[in-house]
Amino acid sequence: MRITEINREESGIFSDQHIRLVHKQEEIEKYVQRLFSEEMLVHQVEAKKFEFKDEKRAILVEALKSQYAKVEGNKPDFDRLLSPNTFTVTTGHQLTLLVGPMYFVVKILEVIKLAAELNSKYPNTDIVPVFWMATEDHDFEEIQGTNLFNQSLSVDYGQRGPVGRFSIEALEAFKSEVLDFFGEDKRSEIEPLLDAYNGSNLADATRNLVHHLFGDKGLVIVDGDDPSLKQLFAPIVVEELKFGKTQTAVHDTNESLEADGFKIQVHARPINLFYIENGFRERIIRTESGFEAGDKQWSEQELFDLVESNPECFSPNALMRPLYQEVILPNISYVGGAGEISYWLQLKGVFDAYSTLYPIIKVRNSVLWIDRTTSKRMDKIDMDWKQVFKDVDLLKKEYVKHHASDELDFSDLNQFVEKLTAEMEARALSVDANMGKFAGAEAARLEKQLDNFKAKLIKAAKGQHDQAMKSIETIKDRLFPGGGLQERSANFLSFCADGSVKANLDQLYEALNPFSENLIVLIDSDSV
Repeated sequence: MRITEINREESGIFSDQHIRLVHKQEEIEKYVQRLFSEEMLVHQVEAKKFEFKDEKRAILVEALKSQYAKVEGNKPDFDRLLSPNTFTVTTGHQLTLLVGPMYFVVKILEVIKLAAELNSKYPNTDIVPVFWMATEDHDFEEIQGTNLFNQSLSVDYGQRGPVGRFSIEALEAFKSEVLDFFGEDKRSEIEPLLDAYNGSNLADATRNLVHHLFGDKGLVIVDGDDPSLKQLFAPIVVEELKFGKTQTAVHDTNESLEADGFKIQVHARPINLFYIENGFRERIIRTESGFEAGDKQWSEQELFDLVESNPECFSPNALMRPLYQEVILPNISYVGGAGEISYWLQLKGVFDAYSTLYPIIKVRNSVLWIDRTTSKRMDKIDMDWKQVFKDVDLLKKEYVKHHASDELDFSDLNQFVEKLTAEMEARALSVDANMGKFAGAEAARLEKQLDNFKAKLIKAAKGQHDQAMKSIETIKDRLFPGGGLQERSANFLSFCADGSVKANLDQLYEALNPFSENLIVLIDSDSV
């Protein structure tokens, strides 16, 4: 496996906003507390130590122990989080099907590696990698499907409300489909992985699966849909219901972001909270008499009392979820995709309004994995890995121009035949003046044979080019399905055709670099 990198801007496949977030951090400095760097992470530790109190640590640890109660095998040492010198680096995602597209895995491995590198350099501080399960979301399309070996698979849960509470009966048929992709001799790691994808609901199943894959690397998985953790957030819920601070803070920031040329990802509402129950998740809206959510109604006092007695019924939306996360975790940094980080840019004013320390944010590593089969195709047509970023039509033109110019240039051969036929005619006439007609006929027959020879060469060359054109299309489709990066669509198991999940996870882990701004390229080839 060869590991290399390319500047994201030079690759030409990332948006302008993505490039600004990664390569031009000075442009976002006024929207954050601190820019991402090793030095700033150290400063963030000191700031978070001052803010995050021991009582919160105790509640967090008990909640995690409860959430992991049914997890089999070795579990994280949650008591580490009781120490005032222990902090977290976090990433998060929705409960995508079978850990969804590859970048789901990339995000998790990156926070694991970031924690490991910080712990190696700063032994007096303990950094724990955290994965935040977005169990309260209700984006059903986001979690229903995955792409495995270029085939779309999906699950119809047939349920509504917070996705983490879904029954997982529908997963059994899906798991059987996945197993069919792997031969009997390649299932030693696949079958245990699918067995781990189980539990009383989708949150449990996702936790068990992620723990199965990453638990040995010290990852802690947090489910925010927890009564005791929601109790820590309850005072902010009440303030949001009373004063709607989020909308005001986000509106002011959005105006500034737009003036600076940034695209706005999320727009705030007067109240940025949902009311949730099993099968129910509706926005809370203020009315003349109090509040409502769907067909439910409350007076002001009734809803405030409900926050105190049942905080688990209140769920932050996309703009308040980051705040909730930072309230309940001793977190110093959040690692996410460019889209996520774009809306985190909108939130510094929200954190200030609710007197909570804003974390250091970072766009995750991005990965292009050139698998062995694709690498062999590239070798056959002499395609270098840097060429894959070019437009498919440009690649075709360059290939034909490079390969056709020599093999289909018959000028030397034509000159040779002209000399030969002239010599034939001269020789014939020197023997007998009446042989000119015969010599001309033989020359014509030779030219016809030459034309047939040329035609066959042209046909063969075209056939070779047709195959090369198809190879170029196949390579581009494999690496950039639908014109986007493969990491955004291809399930990680697509890179484990031999069934070696752990080895491929380890290779990807070694390739990642939390302090690199470049696109990381993995090339799996017999020649490297």
